[in-house]
Amino acid sequence: MGGLVPFTATDFPGRFAAAVFIQGCPWRCGYCHNPHLQPRQRGAHDWAEVMALLKRRAGLLDGVVFSGGEPTIDPALPDAMAEVRSLGLAVGLHTACIYPRRLEAVLPMLDWVGFDIKAPFDRYDSVTGVAGSALPARLCMEMIVQSGVAHECRTTLHPALLDEGEIEGLAATLAAAGVRNYAIQMFRAQGCGNGALVASAARGHLSDAARDRIAARFDNFTLRLP
Repeated sequence: MGGLVPFTATDFPGRFAAAVFIQGCPWRCGYCHNPHLQPRQRGAHDWAEVMALLKRRAGLLDGVVFSGGEPTIDPALPDAMAEVRSLGLAVGLHTACIYPRRLEAVLPMLDWVGFDIKAPFDRYDSVTGVAGSALPARLCMEMIVQSGVAHECRTTLHPALLDEGEIEGLAATLAAAGVRNYAIQMFRAQGCGNGALVASAARGHLSDAARDRIAARFDNFTLRLP
């Protein structure tokens, strides 16, 4: 594992949770704020340590959220989630929608999923740096929506990567696909290793009019500033 936060009130909506960060991600999004978690290597924590923490905090935590990196890269994820559920805790997941089959295997164990859709699907490769990345992202999105699991879909917005028209077009695509809870996260420089993106970032990239048009498409919409 790449990291462990013993308590968070923000990473799993409506829950007091522990956050487990799993190493490994095959995509190379320039704005990534956890680039140190991209390589898959021996981590600083092991699962036994996490379970010991959860047992010590019985009655204080409501759940565990698995994040990364990309948590579905880890073949041990389903067993870890099952152990968390055996303690009576809720299970959350943050995913970049990379591995549809692995996501399908854990969806029945999830109480909530926060998933990234990074760009209009015809622009995906330019954001992830990986050819063909749009197909698994679309499949995962459809799977999550159809599952009925509570969700939040998120897109990180940087003016050098997506313009206002593209983010509005993406919002229309997501709403048509059945996404009901959507968040746009304005790029934040913290943790980002791409100097060009840090230097070219601009606050207030999304106009009020565009924000209002996007918000009208969803049951819940959030704009997160840096």
